[in-house]
Amino acid sequence: MTRPLHGVLVADFSRVLAGPSCTMTLADLGATVIKVERPGTGDDTRSWGPPWSATSSTYFESVNRSKRSVTLDLDDPADLTLARELARRADVLVENFKPGALDRRGLGYAQVAATNPGVVYCSVSGFGAGAGADLLGYDFVVQAVGGLMSITGAADGEPTKAGVALVDVLTGKDATIGILAALAARAGTGRGCHVEVNLLSSLLAALVNQAQGYLETGVPPKRMGNRHPSIAPYETLRCRDGLLAVACGNDGQFARLARVLGDPGLATDDRFATNAARVAHREELVDALERLLSAADAADWQERLTAEQVPAGRVQDLAEAFRLAERLGLAPAVRPRSDRAPQVRHPVGYSEDLVRPAGPPPALGEHDPAVRAWLASGHGSLADLDPIDLPTTGQTPS
Repeated sequence: MTRPLHGVLVADFSRVLAGPSCTMTLADLGATVIKVERPGTGDDTRSWGPPWSATSSTYFESVNRSKRSVTLDLDDPADLTLARELARRADVLVENFKPGALDRRGLGYAQVAATNPGVVYCSVSGFGAGAGADLLGYDFVVQAVGGLMSITGAADGEPTKAGVALVDVLTGKDATIGILAALAARAGTGRGCHVEVNLLSSLLAALVNQAQGYLETGVPPKRMGNRHPSIAPYETLRCRDGLLAVACGNDGQFARLARVLGDPGLATDDRFATNAARVAHREELVDALERLLSAADAADWQERLTAEQVPAGRVQDLAEAFRLAERLGLAPAVRPRSDRAPQVRHPVGYSEDLVRPAGPPPALGEHDPAVRAWLASGHGSLADLDPIDLPTTGQTPS
């Protein structure tokens, strides 16, 4: 079956995480992605280890499958000519250079659109191209200045970052949405556009209820550990052997929780009968619940509560998380090739076969000869590019 982005050429001038995660999603959906890397070193994340992979690092491999890698020195006139030719042919160009850096090389949006008016040109920055253009956009820094760390961590502890570069991931998804919207618009107008995303805006939008609470009240929210500012119980509770996450989103769920724990009267206690009352009396509520939970292990309570439709789960590590996904039939990982490590699969399911089988992430400059020759020819379709090592049949399970 023809994938939705079959025939779409993506020039990937991005590096690290936000841009590459976006272009990998486009590759999953059938686009031809040519990743432009610096000669000798390549994408910064190739050196971000351990853990290491067969060709670079597991960090690099997490967001660069199914791409071609070509090394071009943008300060070399001959290589810059090839880069401009790639931009001229591209349907989509993704970049995360410091604002203005590509303009000085004739690769800014206005310059590319002058010869390629249909291009969808996506710029990813830390703080936008205006007053924040000179600020360096690293995920960790944006988590700090963007407020995420201020609401993450124990109430009496230090502000804490998320356990993954979450802002980069969110920004990459926003970039993907913007590009797909622009491609849909181009189908009607024939014109491309400049799509701009930045880490700070993506983070603020992702703070949803916390951000809106601040806008409504003018009071910044505080750290609450694993507790929810508006719902109780919606936190981790201590059992006999460890922690259990319990998320009661309504009074009916709380009543079932109280019944399973052996004290149905909690649900009619004036302090706990409604969510607002439970939030107001959270400390008393937690004390009561943890006394009851101490009678059994977290896994036992998870099984019993789940059977009664009360959202609850043990705090698990990644190994346990993957095993859970496998037991549920979610096929969380695929193996691009028998001699390569598994990859986390494309997370969206479709009733039609829209996602192509994953190809292995490329070695640095792996496709230099073919891509350089194709660009130097000054013409030719995507079909003229040598095929890369993508499976042609069903994906091999991990």
